[in-house]
Amino acid sequence: MHSKAYIGRFAPSPSGPLHFGSLIAALGSYLRARAQQGKWLVRIEDIDPPREIAGASSHILSTLDAYGLHWDDTELYQSSRLDAYEMQLQQLLSQNDAYYCQCTRKLIQTMGGHYDGRCGQLHPPLNQGAIRIRNTSPVCQFTDQLMGEIDVDAEFASEDFIIKRRDGLYAYQLAVVMDDAYQGITEVVRGCDLLTSSARQATLFNQFSLTSPQWLHLPLVCAEPGLKLSKQNHAPAIDSKAPQQSIQSALAFLGQPSVDIDDPRTMLTQAISQFTLHAIPKQQEIVL
Repeated sequence: MHSKAYIGRFAPSPSGPLHFGSLIAALGSYLRARAQQGKWLVRIEDIDPPREIAGASSHILSTLDAYGLHWDDTELYQSSRLDAYEMQLQQLLSQNDAYYCQCTRKLIQTMGGHYDGRCGQLHPPLNQGAIRIRNTSPVCQFTDQLMGEIDVDAEFASEDFIIKRRDGLYAYQLAVVMDDAYQGITEVVRGCDLLTSSARQATLFNQFSLTSPQWLHLPLVCAEPGLKLSKQNHAPAIDSKAPQQSIQSALAFLGQPSVDIDDPRTMLTQAISQFTLHAIPKQQEIVL
């Protein structure tokens, strides 16, 4: 499928412990990589300090270890990459490929909900505020390896979106694209809540003249229709002391055959040998 060796990743943010929805993303990306004899990397997305919880990073890593989800190479912390993000931003600003914007969310609502690019037309340009990309490569459609053709609202796709926030924090879209390129990720496997983010990230891959990874979005675990399990919704943490049942439940959620109850590593070895991509349900959310 790939002309080069497969490299996948799991990229949690340290805003709390892993829950069943996180396990689906971790296990799905792990099985996809291992079934192709590929690498599986772990990246801690720790560039939003206000949302982070002390000790969450090490708790996430120890939970993955307890589940037998062992990663290749050293885990990458996004907080170690701030200089790279800043260098990219300065280059974009100097080439007039990005610009400062001071429009509030309230003002953007008066534009119809989509930003109209007005700050990018100012002379002289602003020299502080949020930073937006001058979007010259909008992606309105892309192919998902499981879900098929994904269409994205054209107004959303063509918007000049924020790549550094007004509060000085680097935007998720910028950081994730630069890190996926830096780590050589060939396919991004994650939940369907990030389908529209993938369109924006595909835009940045195009604009930065980087090779875009393939995309594969897994069904979301929902407590009720439209309400995904999340740390914000206080989803319960998965059990690190007896992971076997959670592994079995996660395999069932992903449409995979059950495995013999054993130690987690042995269970995952069997799961890898039985893994079938097209057995995963092709729906964006599943209510448990």
